Amino acid sequence: MTDILALRKNLHQNPELSGLEFETAKTIVQFLKDYSPDELLENLGNGTGIIAVYDPEKEVKQTIMFRCELDALPIQEINDFEHQSITKDVSHKCGHDGHMSIMCSLAKRLAGKKMQHTKVLLLFQPAEENGDGAIAIYNDERFRKLNPDKVFALHNLPGYEYHDIVVKDHTFTCAVNSIIVKLHGRTAHAGEPANGENPALAISEIINEFTKQIQPDPKKEKFSILTPIYITMGTQDYGISAGYGEVHYTFRRAANTAMKELELELENIAVKAAEKYDLKPEISWTQRFSANENDPEVADFVRQAATACNFNLIEREVPFQWGEDFGIFTEHFKGAMFGLGSGKNTPNLHNPDYDWPDEITETGAEIFYKISELIDAQ
Repeated sequence: MTDILALRKNLHQNPELSGLEFETAKTIVQFLKDYSPDELLENLGNGTGIIAVYDPEKEVKQTIMFRCELDALPIQEINDFEHQSITKDVSHKCGHDGHMSIMCSLAKRLAGKKMQHTKVLLLFQPAEENGDGAIAIYNDERFRKLNPDKVFALHNLPGYEYHDIVVKDHTFTCAVNSIIVKLHGRTAHAGEPANGENPALAISEIINEFTKQIQPDPKKEKFSILTPIYITMGTQDYGISAGYGEVHYTFRRAANTAMKELELELENIAVKAAEKYDLKPEISWTQRFSANENDPEVADFVRQAATACNFNLIEREVPFQWGEDFGIFTEHFKGAMFGLGSGKNTPNLHNPDYDWPDEITETGAEIFYKISELIDAQ
């Protein structure tokens, strides 16, 4: 584990934001070359994606893929340990440094003992945090040619005991999307607002109608979380009635089909509010995350592996409400995402004092390798 621990701390010290993971990718490639992948694909997706290919000893009967993430977050770290981030306002606060370390440990295992009939792909994916990375990898022709039969990913989960394995059939993480509503009107004198079109009442109506769509109980039908992110209008000039405004929301639902229904409803609300007050609406979408829809048969390999490795197995009742762009892969391939407990007292993800617990790195590598063995034994 010495080299894996050193790698993890080096990655933590040198974080890079989504789409900018150039040095991170170089570090990973340099490490992987010491563990003899049969093929090493670089510059995938937006230019920083990597896939290490481990062929089986005999005829290929199936191909499986494991995925980790390269990117960090725009958060200033407040930890003061020796491996703290050296980059101002950027740090690994989601554990992607640990996820990469798991994958590199898995590479060491595969280099030492290959599968018999199963090709194993190790995907180091860029730009998970902004939702751009998975779709860029999926659209890359070099990835398409690999065409995996099954895909897997894990995410560390503070609040669960170390080494817990958290599984769920069907939706594991919610579908997430964000809407930007721009309202174009006309400025006027503040003493004669009727001579212009002010977006204030339209913004108020959009907020009220969006709020009616909220159904916060994930156990009920049409579970929906809508969160206002940013609102603006006008300028701080008190003689001018505003003629332009914006409303930004992020929202989430438990399934991709339900998300599409909500998107249409919200867009219709925004258009009607704009028309009511003689405004021209401009609607756009950003940072879309598909729901991770776990295939039950694929998720069963996670259960079997956890049991074989004597890890505590927890069945999750409702989806996690955060977004994860691995959902692009489970939309197109049979797959499963699962959770790895990272400590009851570990700070929450995206907190400025979070740090990956090295105690669970080998747990992740072990369960990934066991999944490979179980599939290979079919």
